[in-house]
Amino acid sequence: MGHCCCKLFTSYPPRIIMILSSSTLFTLVWGLLKSIQNFGAREELSHRRSSKKIPLAEDQVNIPTSVGKKMAEIASKQVHSSETLIPRPASSSLSTSIIIPDTLRSWPWPRHLNPHYAICKEESEAWCEAFHAFSPSAQKAFNLGDFSLLAALAYPLLDKGCDFMNLAFVIDEHTDVADGKTARNQADIVMDALRNPHTPRPTGEWVGGEVARQFWLNAVKIATPSSQRRFIDSFQTYTDAVVQEAVDRGAGHIRDVQSYFEVRRETIGAKPAFALVEIQLTIPGEVMKHPVIVALSEMSIDMVLICNDLCSYNVEQAKDADSHNLVRIVMEQYNTDAQTAMNCLGKLHDELAEQFCDVWMKIPTFGGPVDREIRTYLDGVANWVRANDTWSFESMRYFGNRGLDVQSTRKDQLLSRSSQ
Repeated sequence: MGHCCCKLFTSYPPRIIMILSSSTLFTLVWGLLKSIQNFGAREELSHRRSSKKIPLAEDQVNIPTSVGKKMAEIASKQVHSSETLIPRPASSSLSTSIIIPDTLRSWPWPRHLNPHYAICKEESEAWCEAFHAFSPSAQKAFNLGDFSLLAALAYPLLDKGCDFMNLAFVIDEHTDVADGKTARNQADIVMDALRNPHTPRPTGEWVGGEVARQFWLNAVKIATPSSQRRFIDSFQTYTDAVVQEAVDRGAGHIRDVQSYFEVRRETIGAKPAFALVEIQLTIPGEVMKHPVIVALSEMSIDMVLICNDLCSYNVEQAKDADSHNLVRIVMEQYNTDAQTAMNCLGKLHDELAEQFCDVWMKIPTFGGPVDREIRTYLDGVANWVRANDTWSFESMRYFGNRGLDVQSTRKDQLLSRSSQ
């Protein structure tokens, strides 16, 4: 492959002396500046943390309660306060605007953009378009999503890393309109391609297989064995959940909050995205299973999916495609309107963010290089929360050219069902 959008930024140890190109030197200096800028955020959360090099026992960690229980508590509080739940109105009296909660107003991780964004975007989009996965008009709409921007925000220390995002959204776009059987076939093709990247794909096969194969063929060149295993395992659960979403959609099934989160935590694709954060790291499996690490990862996923569903709700309801959206789920379960559902989700996000910061102070130390690697990983996980929120407004995926205005005012006009 001529494109280089899967190459990752290398964290060169200080002990290694080498001649650097001006662009590589710039990347290293920029990465150092990012680390310095984030230092205050991390110190704010960890200054009270003990320096004992002993992993915390499970009973020392307050694992988050179920989101279903949290949502029930939030709804109950609203019912008994002046902020009462508003019954879902008749279609003739629907509100014409919504206010999207400012969920990251106090999030300690700031926005960072990879300096390679522009060139990576150009190369990766050209690579993706070469597969002709969409019609010309659909490809134009796909490009407006600017998934390279999401990659540049989510992986600010990668040299170039946009191909994964384009692969993920190719899968998303195709399976979103597929029935359960078709989605299952597409999922199996993708997983076979990822597990066998050196094997050419059959002629006439669905294009997603070749997109996945080429992506992974480049990625394995620099991925550590442990990160490869976790990526493949998490991508399997992701594709399985996407199939379940297609089955639910075909049956017209709308889940309750708790069962929705169980599926959505997989369909959001955050787990394989997090696996790329550690693609050059060698974190042992027992460390990744530590309850603090698990809790922080799970809370990040929940915040990412809440943000995604808050921002995507308007365009999805306009397409009558909101059955797999948390706003609609809350509206159905609690028989309320979209704004009240959004307010409840904003409060749920606030609780998760606060708990995340509390648990962050309990990150254990294991001794040796793994401590630095686990910090790098968790910093990347926390950054994903900011990246996803930023991309939602800066791209044209959900708000068209209104994104920055909506980000500033938090207000958006509710689209009519016929407008998309």
